[in-house]
Amino acid sequence: MSLTNEFRDSGNWLFRRRGFLPVILLMAGMVFLIFYLQAYPVRPPLWYELLCMAVAVCGLGIRAYTIGHTPKNTSGRNIKKQLASVLNTSGIYSVVRHPLYLGNFFIWLGLAMFVFHFWFALLAVAVFWIYYERIMFAEEAFLHEKFGRDFERWSSRTPAFIPRFSKFTPPGLSFSWKNILKREYNGFGNMVFGFGLTELVRSSALAGRLFLPLHWIIIMGSGLIIWLVIRTIEKNTGLFEAEGR
Repeated sequence: MSLTNEFRDSGNWLFRRRGFLPVILLMAGMVFLIFYLQAYPVRPPLWYELLCMAVAVCGLGIRAYTIGHTPKNTSGRNIKKQLASVLNTSGIYSVVRHPLYLGNFFIWLGLAMFVFHFWFALLAVAVFWIYYERIMFAEEAFLHEKFGRDFERWSSRTPAFIPRFSKFTPPGLSFSWKNILKREYNGFGNMVFGFGLTELVRSSALAGRLFLPLHWIIIMGSGLIIWLVIRTIEKNTGLFEAEGR
């Protein structure tokens, strides 16, 4: 098998399972944190915790901006196969070809930094790149096959991962909060859970008992309530439905 076909096949395989890697990384972080704290019982300062959360929220914001301007059957959470009814080339897609994965990177980075160990964060970034590089290769092979020269023209002027803001063109669709609430509430819930679980493991290991600081109880409780409310509305009403989204 040629390397091109191997990269595409492995990328499609990883694409269908891309929801599992954050879980694996989170579990690895928990195990690492437990053993690390036994030798170095340290807690990050509050400013550092806020910085980590800000990095992750930045990633969520990139995803929200992307989803808010994209049409139906593009930029989705489908896990069975590649899907694109149109080629997105305006808005954030005019400055970077993979904005959703750029958003994922910042969420990933914020959570990895929260473990409070430089080498763990660096390893997490390396794993992210190896993993998502294959997925991006497979997606672009699919888009090239479907859209041909339109894809070639767009990809020749648009960076894959590091944005080039000078190339920005306004999005073709108006911004839709409904689309974000319908499609991104799980991402918000997973982010809150990831930070909360990491802090629970750290605080419990340092205290020698099950323990979570009050401000983290408030953060996790508020996040859970927000997630439950949005999920309930999305599953039981059509309030978040938007035409063409």
